[in-house]
Amino acid sequence: MIESEIEIGEDLVRDLLREQHPDLAKLSIREVEGGWGNQMWRLGDELAVRMQRMDMSPDPQLKERRWLPTLASRLPLPIPVPVRDGAPSERFPKIWTVMTWVEGTPLDHGSITRGDDAAETLAGFLRALHVEAPSDAPRPSDFGAHPKDCTDGFEHLFQVAPADLADEIREVWDEAVAAPGYEGSPVWVHGDLHPANVVVEDGTLAGVVDFGAVFAGDPAWDLAAAWVLLPAGGAARFFDSYAQADEAAVRRARGLAAMKSLFLMLMGLNGDRGLPGGKPNWGPAGRSALDRVLKGL
Repeated sequence: MIESEIEIGEDLVRDLLREQHPDLAKLSIREVEGGWGNQMWRLGDELAVRMQRMDMSPDPQLKERRWLPTLASRLPLPIPVPVRDGAPSERFPKIWTVMTWVEGTPLDHGSITRGDDAAETLAGFLRALHVEAPSDAPRPSDFGAHPKDCTDGFEHLFQVAPADLADEIREVWDEAVAAPGYEGSPVWVHGDLHPANVVVEDGTLAGVVDFGAVFAGDPAWDLAAAWVLLPAGGAARFFDSYAQADEAAVRRARGLAAMKSLFLMLMGLNGDRGLPGGKPNWGPAGRSALDRVLKGL
């Protein structure tokens, strides 16, 4: 993927609001650091504008528009809720959405210091999220497959694996590939829990954002967050509290956590190289997560 050729600036955001939602156009606008598939702009104190940028398809935002209002009503942490739709136009030929703002610091720019509380909070959030999804819920695509069907992606990411850890990483991945698949009813899954997609306050988790990958399927994709998000020792407390994962789910989740850790490391390397979409601060986060994965529970 490449950066959009359209330069998204404050003037463009305000012009789009004037055209489609003039009652919001006088609110303050300020860019939010970060973002990859979408660029975020704060709109006043309580809202944000989510602009499709590197996402090649509108599907992620369309899924959020359709399903987040329903999910938000029963989740114990704040999530963004779409409140206005932005249509493609001559000025900006992609969709955009006005959403509620989730207060907090993204974990890739913050830290968890209350590990036990964070583990309990994450477990409670995922227990509430992981309920049977309706028949018309989004199905798995790039996210959601059994690890055995993610081999190509894993091998691509494995290029950044530290040489001295390669055998251990491969063992964790092979265990996930060999694990039985999910046989339960498809449940709601965020699908892309990593440090940029959760926010923290007072040393613990305070909100979850970016549901563009949301689907109905195997909860192991979210259970990987026990290693990717929580500090050392948090995974064991998380799984004790979550209390819904069998051995096969833990094996799949741990392998997926290894893959997600390598993804963060690759994005960090791309950032160090100055490549589009790279995130220098994701590299250390990925390496820390990988260390936790290899130590197990």
